[in-house]
Amino acid sequence: MWGVPSAVFAADGTRTPSAPSYTVTLTSNTSGSTWTGHESITFSNPSADPLTEVYLRLWDNYHGTCPSTPVTVTNVTGGTPSPLSVSCTALKITLATALNQNQTASVGFDLSIVVPAGADRFGRDGSYNFIGNALPVLAVRDASGWHLDPYSNNGESFYSLISNYAVTLDHPTSLLVPATGTSVDTPGTSGRTVTKATANNVREFAWAAGPFVKTTSTTTTGVVVNVYRVSSISSSSAASMMTTAKNALVAHAGRFGAYPYGEADVVLDNNFWFGGMEYPGFVLDVISSTALAHELAHQWWYGIVGDDEYNSPWLDESFTDYATDLYNGVSGTNCWNNVSWQSSAEKISNSMAYWDAHSNRYGTVVYTYGKCALHDLRRTIGTTAMTNLLRNYAAAHWYGVSTTAEFKAAAQAATTVNLSSFWTTHRIDG
Repeated sequence: MWGVPSAVFAADGTRTPSAPSYTVTLTSNTSGSTWTGHESITFSNPSADPLTEVYLRLWDNYHGTCPSTPVTVTNVTGGTPSPLSVSCTALKITLATALNQNQTASVGFDLSIVVPAGADRFGRDGSYNFIGNALPVLAVRDASGWHLDPYSNNGESFYSLISNYAVTLDHPTSLLVPATGTSVDTPGTSGRTVTKATANNVREFAWAAGPFVKTTSTTTTGVVVNVYRVSSISSSSAASMMTTAKNALVAHAGRFGAYPYGEADVVLDNNFWFGGMEYPGFVLDVISSTALAHELAHQWWYGIVGDDEYNSPWLDESFTDYATDLYNGVSGTNCWNNVSWQSSAEKISNSMAYWDAHSNRYGTVVYTYGKCALHDLRRTIGTTAMTNLLRNYAAAHWYGVSTTAEFKAAAQAATTVNLSSFWTTHRIDG
């Protein structure tokens, strides 16, 4: 693609910059559709290779017409910014001094966010604003160099390491602001509320703002679930989704490990063009129990256990759809019998570069064939082995990053059956 600098390879392959801490203070206009303020990011370099620059991903600039952008960064401190690249979604900041191994640095900048019209993961549906992927986040450098992949509207291309967020959102009191993490509201200036959200060990931060109707309940395991609905959704639909949310969080935690965030926000609007969208502790959904169970399974597969969503989308979508089947009591019997590959190049493990060029096949292969492959793996190695494999794999990659090669190795270690032909037959490379 045009406008991406040649990769600078990290010789030791260590993922960097790591342990980012984001401190954000934003103030909204009266409708919650414009936010202005400041963001600072502190990070360290665990790699033996110095960091001479970092890249910010301004993902939501996909929704603009570059160089006109809905997310604007100005007054950068801690380094020197270059012109935007990758269709205005990447901003290189050359650090004031190179960051050697285990050293820490910070960058800061003023930030403006203008939410575009349209019910979307970054969009405005009437009075309701949905603000996902709007905060600039650090790109990852690893053995492949800097990950400066394009935005994928067909799926996700977000790849972030575990981070901490402290976000202060100043907004009209008439607007409720569901957000990643745990929030505390205090009175602001006249007619305004200051919502302080704290989120530790998450990959990104999302929020919404609007005159939502909120209900709150708690799971049997003590997780607080907040359901926020737009006015066009009935209280009975919201109540049904609350039940699903509580049940799904408990079920997924029982399979993959305890939900670590204490709180989950479910934001409901039937006008989304998609079924649902996942963020840490925060999901967008239409009224669909299966979509909600899926997005909540993402809390483990993408959230707690991370992956490079652009290059290996199956590692979260296939696993999440498999978890959703388990939640729904779907065994996947014979699901592999209906498989029809479009070409020899079509593989479950393909990247979003392939799926963006074959978008009509993405759902079929990555979601359906992907979960079918995991059902088949369970039948191949046995239910107990599969249950233990996923639980142990999640534990081993808790707050880390999953790769196809590591999952294949873990699966092979869990059985005496040689899985080489399994991966080939199921078109899982890596």
